[in-house]
Amino acid sequence: MTADTITIRFFARLREELDTEQLTLPAEPDLTTGAILATLAERGGAWAQLQGDQPVMIAVNQTMAKLSTQVQAGDEVAFFPPVTGG
Repeated sequence: MTADTITIRFFARLREELDTEQLTLPAEPDLTTGAILATLAERGGAWAQLQGDQPVMIAVNQTMAKLSTQVQAGDEVAFFPPVTGG
């Protein structure tokens, strides 16, 4: 991780379906977790589920976050599949 990037991590089912555990994106001014999700979902295929009917859970620097949470260079953003009960 460098100071001008954001680390994106995927957990559980998302990691398996996206076939990646981690990637980095360039840090941009006024970037939000929602904007990151939208950018990744535009890749299509399995990535589209990031903006599907079941929203993913988000953490920024290991603290639960919302779509409107601001992200800065050096941050770690983690995406988790929605929790389902049984």
